[in-house]
Amino acid sequence: MSDSRYQVDVSVVTRFLAEQSQPEQNRFAFAYTITVQNNGQLPAKLLSRHWVITDGDGHVEEVRGEGVVGQQPVIKVGQSHTYSSGTVMTTKVGNMQGSYQMLAEDGKRFDAVIAPFRLAVPGALH
Repeated sequence: MSDSRYQVDVSVVTRFLAEQSQPEQNRFAFAYTITVQNNGQLPAKLLSRHWVITDGDGHVEEVRGEGVVGQQPVIKVGQSHTYSSGTVMTTKVGNMQGSYQMLAEDGKRFDAVIAPFRLAVPGALH
């Protein structure tokens, strides 16, 4: 059961970066823009991130770190934080998922789940 006081929702928009990719060298660059929306009842600070990146060959890479793009934003109730980042894969298609570790104003730690999303070169999927 989830507690509505600690409700942080994550949405993602992705795009393929053709200008930074080198397909002949199996290098495919992708950007993603993330919006972290606080729909809970308390302000919450984004402490850290955990990503699971899976390429088209099933190779899994896990990434953990503090904050996002060098920041640990405090997100007020009803507000959001948006940032952009990217990743490079050796396949045309892959996916990412993970979580943000959050700290609510009352001291409770909780995870904001990042549902799986696809990274794909346009036209790579039929």
